[in-house]
Amino acid sequence: MLPQETIEWPDPIEALIDQFENESSERDFTREERALMDIYETVPILQSDDSLHEFWQSGIDQQRVINSFELIGATSLVDPLNASRWCETRPEDRNDYSETEANHLATIEEELIDGLDELIDLVLDFIEEEIK
Repeated sequence: MLPQETIEWPDPIEALIDQFENESSERDFTREERALMDIYETVPILQSDDSLHEFWQSGIDQQRVINSFELIGATSLVDPLNASRWCETRPEDRNDYSETEANHLATIEEELIDGLDELIDLVLDFIEEEIK
């Protein structure tokens, strides 16, 4: 994946995530809270060296995560996630991709980076409208 700045979540988001983590053993999350947790937990995967390949090879519930991004209005992330779905059936090692596959994935990951740039604002708006 192309180099990019790591997302640094603002303090209000970090505090809310901490609160959710502390409460997770006591109650079930609402759909909105689960979406926020999914996003928070998935961003490090999307910002890793293997990015979308790692996302599709991981054991997370990818469809739920995609739905979570969609719920907060992050269509600029939903589109590259859906466009890279084919990675789910590819070899575990990204280095085993053909040149065409590698180039195609690199193009999709460029779109992903653009979407990640606006994620903090979308999450803050979502918290303001849906959670608080």
